[in-house]
Amino acid sequence: MAVTHGGNIFSVASQEGIAWQQVLDFSASINPLGPSSAAREAIYSAVDRIAHYPERTSLDLRERLAGEWGVRPEQVMAGNGATELLFEWCRHFGTGTIAAPAFGEFHRAWPEARICLLAERDSWPADGPVVLTRPANPTGHLIDADTVLRYSRGRTGPVLVDESFLDFCEAESLTSRAGGNLFVLRSLTKFWALPGLRIGALVGDVEALAKVRAPWPVNALAAAAALASLADCEHAARTRAFVRAESGWLAGELAQLPGLHVWAPVANYLFVETPRATELTSFAARRRVLLRDCSDWPGFANSAIRVAVRKRWENEILIGVCRECLCV
Repeated sequence: MAVTHGGNIFSVASQEGIAWQQVLDFSASINPLGPSSAAREAIYSAVDRIAHYPERTSLDLRERLAGEWGVRPEQVMAGNGATELLFEWCRHFGTGTIAAPAFGEFHRAWPEARICLLAERDSWPADGPVVLTRPANPTGHLIDADTVLRYSRGRTGPVLVDESFLDFCEAESLTSRAGGNLFVLRSLTKFWALPGLRIGALVGDVEALAKVRAPWPVNALAAAAALASLADCEHAARTRAFVRAESGWLAGELAQLPGLHVWAPVANYLFVETPRATELTSFAARRRVLLRDCSDWPGFANSAIRVAVRKRWENEILIGVCRECLCV
């Protein structure tokens, strides 16, 4: 199966001949509170900098992230989103194994990759490059940090841990432990709601990768927004509290509908098993509500959808669309 990316709100709006604001996008899991107000102000303040080249290696941002995560700046490689960095990592180390389920772009970066099961520790390979995800995309399954550490120390070959959604979770990050054969991928676009600017980081012994990559990986506006966002602790706390409460409410409402089995929420999305996943996704799209059809996703063969957690009024529209489709 070719796993595609969600978040196609602009192309959908263009095809329908409507404004993109008329589409509700539950297919991409972004902070439902939107960007920090500090990020918006930083972008406005940095506009005059677009007439100049940004810092060649995003040093200011790398130093800020290093302080945030307890690593050295030379261990942080900033990039044009986590996707760019995962492609660079996969190219550098060659084809390996993906512990599925995982972000669909890993399958594009490694089309010939072997597949093992994230939830079955005994299936993880003893050598060669491997990708693990915590929490898993799209299921939300969260593997224990100590399990990953023991695994990486007891094998040969690099381990990339994708923690793109971990900021939404109350779980220990492995970022401060990166080094040796352990790499950690972090996204700043999801938690800080900056996907249109593209910003991410790869943490570990990245010197060999950094030497051969193109300069200016992060534009001036993205760097300014990221630095301002990281300083906004209040927005971070509000986000976690909101997602924790709203994901519980949305999971409870969906679980009451016939034929839907809702996994316990871990991050800012819900994984919902239903034999009518494709039908429900198509029906919702006709109501201008985008869902993520996860049927036959590598590593999870059952019929299912992934639903982003959004604001209450948006979630209520989703519930109404699901009720209409399921004739409740």
